[in-house]
Amino acid sequence: MAHAGVDVTVQAITLAAGAGIFGGAMNALAGGGTFATLPALIALGLPANAANATSNVSLLPGAATSAWAFRDELQPLGGVDVRLLAAITFVGGLAGSLLLVSTPTHLFDLMIPWLLLTAALVIAFGPRAAAGLHRIVTIGPRTLIVGQALLGIYGGYFGGGVGMMLTAAYGLLAHITPRALFAPRTLMLAVANAAASIVFVATGLVRWDAGVPMLLGAVLGGWLGAKLGKRLTPGMVRGWTLAVTIVTTIVFFVRAYG
Repeated sequence: MAHAGVDVTVQAITLAAGAGIFGGAMNALAGGGTFATLPALIALGLPANAANATSNVSLLPGAATSAWAFRDELQPLGGVDVRLLAAITFVGGLAGSLLLVSTPTHLFDLMIPWLLLTAALVIAFGPRAAAGLHRIVTIGPRTLIVGQALLGIYGGYFGGGVGMMLTAAYGLLAHITPRALFAPRTLMLAVANAAASIVFVATGLVRWDAGVPMLLGAVLGGWLGAKLGKRLTPGMVRGWTLAVTIVTTIVFFVRAYG
């Protein structure tokens, strides 16, 4: 099961599974699971683009499970059928993942810190910024469709923080309550992940020796996160998520440019 320098040991499997549990729990609580899984995979020796692909596939079951749980709450979003938005997201996810496959590893290494920083800023300020913008501007169906396409591409290419980006974008729609955003957001996350996973698996970019234990860990982490979320305050969840994202971003900047 070894592959291109990945050291398959009990310690490596434990690290992958542990990161999966952590990432799955983070996604269940507030998003940002990539901040746990990506660093662990790179620490195991995977190239950056292979690590990102493996992380994506490992977190897919959790995203799919969440989408299924909210299926009864799906309804048109901003006057646009969610099936159309899902189709746009799927095509965008395919395009973004193909773009990742064609990105040289050394270039992606330099891009990762900036992608993580973008995601961290969205997690930190996205909801507040969206609420502020909503008071002065709202978006219509055309803008929503364009934004959905761009977020689908981003979700397929990297995906870190895309859940919060979707929430921020949907928050600019008129007459949409925060609770009504859960179902479409989780569906679009799952669709983007699924589209990217098809490309990553087909092109052999996924490293299954690390991906399988991480996937199993993420499933367990998603269940634990859902349980834990009932006991933690929103402030505690947000604070912990921000701490992880900030530390991870700093580590990757030092790694790429230090």
